[in-house]
Amino acid sequence: MGRLSEKVAIITGGASGMGAATARRFVEEGALVIIADLQADKGDELATSLGANATFIETNVGREDDVIAMINVASSRYGRLDCLFNNAGFGGVGGEIHETDMGAEYDRTVAGLLTGPVLGMKHAAPIMREQKAGSIISTASVAGMRGSMGPHVYSALKAAVIGLTQSVAVELAKDSVRVNAICPGGIMTPIFLGDRRPKSGSNESLEEALRPVFSNIQPIPRAGEPQDIANAALFLASDESSFITGHALVVDGGLTTGRRRDTPASDSPLRRAINSIADEDEES
Repeated sequence: MGRLSEKVAIITGGASGMGAATARRFVEEGALVIIADLQADKGDELATSLGANATFIETNVGREDDVIAMINVASSRYGRLDCLFNNAGFGGVGGEIHETDMGAEYDRTVAGLLTGPVLGMKHAAPIMREQKAGSIISTASVAGMRGSMGPHVYSALKAAVIGLTQSVAVELAKDSVRVNAICPGGIMTPIFLGDRRPKSGSNESLEEALRPVFSNIQPIPRAGEPQDIANAALFLASDESSFITGHALVVDGGLTTGRRRDTPASDSPLRRAINSIADEDEES
């Protein structure tokens, strides 16, 4: 306990999912946490439940005035900022590439997924530079590293977050400010549920229905949980990662490493095909 003792942290998108799990974890480890989110009711409820070391501020990360106000809560109340976790996000505009909506939904997606991290870094950097210490973390995604793991625009923007992370990491390193990203895989969060609700009369939540599916999409045979991301963020926010910067930490249960193997290699589809056409004695 106490790995973040007296450190001041801002978590965007902190009212639910990975952000809420991280807020709880940071408070447990002694941090003073500012929860920034558009979900005012959930944010207030979470901050109240976490006690005096948590504060909520309603924030649209795509608006610079909101981000400035968010950063000012840390500087005016605590006089410092040790960690900024740019975590706010959503699926955004989707569909086939030729169907991409280039209107308001596209603008909202770019604002939330890319402008948000840019603004967070812009306004956190001066404080951390002056302190000669700090950790900036942004939520990217395995979708920003591999094709077919997310909507097109979402994937492109998450790839941009990884590039932004590496670029800013080089600039801020001389002042001992670290900049890293976390790339989640299949994590059970509200982002996959959207606005959908269980059917009338159903005794099973959507989360309960999806968890078994998520447990089968990567080599580690369980669904990823918000706590997995919270633990990764805790490491990157703590002094334990003081020599790590410009890194995209993949937390995906092995999803991007290779296909799941539930059958012996000798019984794989490829091996069966080879055995069907090749003489066993001549196989190399």
